[in-house]
Amino acid sequence: MRTHVVIIGSGPSGLLLGQLLTRAGIDNIVLDRVSKDYILGRVRAGVLEEGTVGLLREAGAAERMDREGLPHGGFSLAFDGRDHRIDLLGLTGHQVMVYGQTEVTADLMEGREAGGGQTIYEAGNVTPYDFDTASPYVTYDKDGTTHRIDCDFIAGCDGYHGVSRRSVPQQALTTFERVYPFGWLGILADVPPVSHELIYANHPRGFALCSMRSQTRSRYYIQCPVDEKVEDWSDDRFYDELRRRLPAEHAESMVTGPSFEKSIAPLRSFVAEPMRFGSLFLVGDAAHIVPPTGAKGLNLAASDVHYLFEGLREHYAEKSDAGLDAYSDRALKRVWRAVRFSWSMTMMMHRFPDAGAFGQKIQEAELDYLVTSRAASTALAENYIGLPY
Repeated sequence: MRTHVVIIGSGPSGLLLGQLLTRAGIDNIVLDRVSKDYILGRVRAGVLEEGTVGLLREAGAAERMDREGLPHGGFSLAFDGRDHRIDLLGLTGHQVMVYGQTEVTADLMEGREAGGGQTIYEAGNVTPYDFDTASPYVTYDKDGTTHRIDCDFIAGCDGYHGVSRRSVPQQALTTFERVYPFGWLGILADVPPVSHELIYANHPRGFALCSMRSQTRSRYYIQCPVDEKVEDWSDDRFYDELRRRLPAEHAESMVTGPSFEKSIAPLRSFVAEPMRFGSLFLVGDAAHIVPPTGAKGLNLAASDVHYLFEGLREHYAEKSDAGLDAYSDRALKRVWRAVRFSWSMTMMMHRFPDAGAFGQKIQEAELDYLVTSRAASTALAENYIGLPY
């Protein structure tokens, strides 16, 4: 087989890139080592920046999002027992969209299938070759046979543990990492959210986040030690702990119900540089991970897709490689700004075991400054709604 672009990974970044390329008349094939059902069963982020929303509309995959998504013009920082609202719309003129990553993925899959795009699921041993030459190709195993796809470019959209970054010679990569000394215990439950907007809570017992996927489905998190075990947390224990970390008005009004998903996620910041190696381009989690505190993971993947798509479209339509040559620098500039923001939100909202009394006072002063200074609130809002591409 031959195609213009092989996309490794059929998560939202791979599917979004594939849809944009297909609509621009650029042939592509998407490969994934797991099944379609497995991909749709993963639970991920749900806050979309306006840039991400715009890309989904450009890809023709926004009809359900525009109908069912929840525009949010603000969120709350809860500390000292009170809510302090950050007015995103009033401070910046922009807002975010709450719409689950699983729904984004399903919409992109449906659009790809309707448009006749080729996606090969359960492709074993996917391996990119010769991406440092003019003749790259990718092999994979399917139904007992090894297949080869020759191509012009390879997009590695296969996540932190994927083959794309692992295929790059170690000496060609520089990595940066910060591992945080706690995790997030999260649940999904079909109960109405405790608030119509997200609540980020800083409490002496630890961080908590109240989010939602819809008006009837809630996503809640609490900070926990990294060695906690999910099976030690009943739903009742989780809700009791969550209530302790919220202002009284929310704790008293919270509607509880059985969870249908419960997991503990470790937190880390990670960046790999550069993001291009010949004809191989790293996209999204293959190149960078951020703690979810700033709601940037999916949105950073979307901005990578934007830069790579613009470069590929320019290559095929204008016979210019300027965009592709600039891809890594352009993407990383935005990545590092988002990494800084996610790190700062994580440092400000969580209780660190080694912070001490001085560190705790600094955190409290930072929170107080953020909500009493319009300039500080505006800077927070600008980063939260997403810096421009």
